[in-house]
Amino acid sequence: MEFNTEKCGCCGACISVCPNRSLELTENRIIINKNKCDDCGRCTYVCPLGAFYIEGNV
Repeated sequence: MEFNTEKCGCCGACISVCPNRSLELTENRIIINKNKCDDCGRCTYVCPLGAFYIEGNV
């Protein structure tokens, strides 16, 4: 799972669907805890700006 901070609008949609609570909104940016993330891809489906992507599918 990769994340493009420049595309992120900090809407929080990704945070609400993350089953592992690996995403956090801090100081107007999303922080990913890679130790908790299992690359399920839910964030890629709900992000309206395409900030999340699976490597190789840019």
